[in-house]
Amino acid sequence: MKTTIELPDDILDRAKAVARRENSTLRALIEEGLRLALRARSRKRAAPFVVQAFQGDGLTPEFAGAGWDKVRDEIYRDRG
Repeated sequence: MKTTIELPDDILDRAKAVARRENSTLRALIEEGLRLALRARSRKRAAPFVVQAFQGDGLTPEFAGAGWDKVRDEIYRDRG
């Protein structure tokens, strides 16, 4: 499909120079750029990871020396 787009002169000049240097075409460079931009936008963005700070000296006495199985069971106890 043919279409018309307006680009700033400096971007167009740089794109043409890259296409020439890579022995390619402006069209191929624009297609590649659009594919990359669309792919980046289609990825789900994960919520930022937030570190939860806590105060204390580590595990409570009931979990001191406990294995991961006991800790995990307690964490998920109310989730059915």
